[in-house]
Amino acid sequence: MHPDAVQRVLGVLLMVFSVTMIPPALVAVVAADGVAAAFLLTFALLVVLGGLLWLPVRQSRRELRIRDGFFVVAMFWVVLGAAGSLPLVLQGAVPLGFVDALFESVSGLTTTGATALTGIDQLPLSIQYYRQQLQWLGGMGIIVLAVAILPMLGIGGMQLYRAELPGPVKDAKLTPRIAETAKALWYIYLGLTVTCALAYWAAGMGAFDAVMHAFTTIATGGFSTHDASIGYFDSALIEMIAVVFMIISALNYSLHFMAWRRRSTEPWRSDPELVTFLTVLAVVTVLVLGGLLIYQAAHSLLLDETWHHAIFQVVSFATTTGYTTASYYVWPAFLPVLLLFVAVVGGCANSTSGGLKVVRILLLWRQGGREILRLIHPQAQIPVKVGDRPVNERVIDAVWGFFAAYVLLFVLLLLVMLAMGLDQVTAFSAVASGLANLGPALGDVAANFSSVGDGPKLVMCVAMLMGRLEIFTLLVLFTPAFWRR
Repeated sequence: MHPDAVQRVLGVLLMVFSVTMIPPALVAVVAADGVAAAFLLTFALLVVLGGLLWLPVRQSRRELRIRDGFFVVAMFWVVLGAAGSLPLVLQGAVPLGFVDALFESVSGLTTTGATALTGIDQLPLSIQYYRQQLQWLGGMGIIVLAVAILPMLGIGGMQLYRAELPGPVKDAKLTPRIAETAKALWYIYLGLTVTCALAYWAAGMGAFDAVMHAFTTIATGGFSTHDASIGYFDSALIEMIAVVFMIISALNYSLHFMAWRRRSTEPWRSDPELVTFLTVLAVVTVLVLGGLLIYQAAHSLLLDETWHHAIFQVVSFATTTGYTTASYYVWPAFLPVLLLFVAVVGGCANSTSGGLKVVRILLLWRQGGREILRLIHPQAQIPVKVGDRPVNERVIDAVWGFFAAYVLLFVLLLLVMLAMGLDQVTAFSAVASGLANLGPALGDVAANFSSVGDGPKLVMCVAMLMGRLEIFTLLVLFTPAFWRR
């Protein structure tokens, strides 16, 4: 590793992140809610800390290696979570302990959407804005944003990009230069955010709510400015707009870029992962809708707009956004658990959604089918294909390794949660929600995480970071080979 290069990049990134404290400070000044000082003090602290890291090594011109990139990304997300909690701790409007503030910050930046807060409607306007902004920045990944800026400072960004971008294949670039790739992704991200905000506003949301919910819809984060989430607006039109943009954001952003560049829908139509994802959405929606209708008929109930809630909740969970419009956790039979499992699958690779990613599940399914065929034809050479293209065996091995690590980590975190006194339903759903970056769960944390202690919240912070960075980015730091020269 090159400690001076790592220190220089971390310093720059902290100073870049400090700038994100200015918008909520301005909102606090305009709203006169008394929280501006907390944001300005955090801004000053981060600038000073970043400057102290950067100044001693500012002349260093070493390039980041792969190890350096993984270390910077992992450490920056840990530091970022702590830094993001500072204004929540320093503000005095709402009493909030450090663990709760850290939980809220990590949940926002990882676009998980789990919250330890109640009475969100009564929060100061700047705090409401800040929570939404955290998710918007975390959606595409602040590291990808920094990749677009760092070349201007003479700092290469390829290793950061490879460590940050979610998905099983991370070497594909949309444009020849990595900075141009990051800019292209952010232009798409910003364009979708503006379009979504305008759609919400036209459908009847106020301007502030429209922008705030556009932030977290495109980030597939799920934070809301209301305790009732999207259900607060009681509008089928608003919820269907959310469905459309949640699906768009859960698709591979590389496809959006290629479709825009070619002025064609062919990249979307020909992508096997996208087709599989939409098929899963359709099948699960039918199952949920059928389950609700059967339950109504059996109990002589009439639930208004059952179709509407079924579609919305399936899409919200499948994209790991986590918005709610109904009390899904009291739905009958297997439906709540089905929604949770759909969230564990997640959206497409290279999207803002969490979960295992559809392409990994597709590869595992195809590999399982190949093993069955090999039992019948032991000598046959059977490639695993996605679409018409055979997949490199190295990628398949990586997917199996990731899946094994995911399951093992899930079991370990579940046992820790159970040891802390949580019941089985609460512990299982909380860990699943954290690793999938979903937010909503079942049991005692169905509504929020305010009822659990500091221990489970810290475990959730670990789960959320592991899920956001797809496990290996953090696990690699604990291997002796990583530190060996």
